Amino acid sequence: MTDLYAVFGNPIAHSKSPAIHAAFAAATGQPLRYEARLAPIDGFTQAIADFVAAGGKGANITVPFKEEAFRLSSRLSERAARAGAVNTLAFKAGEILGDNTDGAGLVGDLTRNLNCPLTGQRILLLGAGGAARGVIAPLLAGKPAALFIANRSADKAVALAHGFADLATVEAGSFADTAGRRFDLVINATSASLAGASLALPPGLFAGDSLAYDMMYGKGETPFLSQAREQGATRCADGLGMLVEQAAEAFLVWRGVRPETGRVLADLRRTLAA
Repeated sequence: MTDLYAVFGNPIAHSKSPAIHAAFAAATGQPLRYEARLAPIDGFTQAIADFVAAGGKGANITVPFKEEAFRLSSRLSERAARAGAVNTLAFKAGEILGDNTDGAGLVGDLTRNLNCPLTGQRILLLGAGGAARGVIAPLLAGKPAALFIANRSADKAVALAHGFADLATVEAGSFADTAGRRFDLVINATSASLAGASLALPPGLFAGDSLAYDMMYGKGETPFLSQAREQGATRCADGLGMLVEQAAEAFLVWRGVRPETGRVLADLRRTLAA
């Protein structure tokens, strides 16, 4: 029997998730079908109910429904509870399990694909929205030397850092408050690249052999990565690897098997460049 899975979002036609999960299913021999489904902005809960009634076993959730999926879940994983958002749902025995695989996807891309261990690193996380919140606990689990959250609004960054104070000391402030500091890893969790905008970052942030990482991706270098290269970043990487790694983590949640990601990522990269 072929099990049914889907990704829900609005818009959704651009999603690469169906291709990713089709490749995972083929590689692992798992009998599943994966679709992209457009949910009405005011009809997400009904769309999920209809999907479950049709036999859906699990779903990925993307913009703008991650917080609504969080509220819809009857049980949350620890990482989803920390993130305050859900990007993976599993439907079992009348229960809706909400999980968040974004942080695991980021860390997997950094450590496996980019050979960037987190232990002892000085990390700067740009942004204090949902994308940033979802990755803080996984980053701290890697035992960095320091984690600084910077945001246009310092108050929002400080409030976000306070929410993780039980895990480690997390510093926070405005972009300007990072002046005079140097970081080994700078992660852009803002939406600036989607708008084609640069960030008001002080000069001198990037240490020697530093990595600039943008959660966004597209054909060519994102605006943040171009800015980072100009300001001294040694290496630059976009978020395509994070997309593939978080999908593999969701596949593991659903099927109990974690697919290999290298070939899928390479194929996506070639397609994006074509």
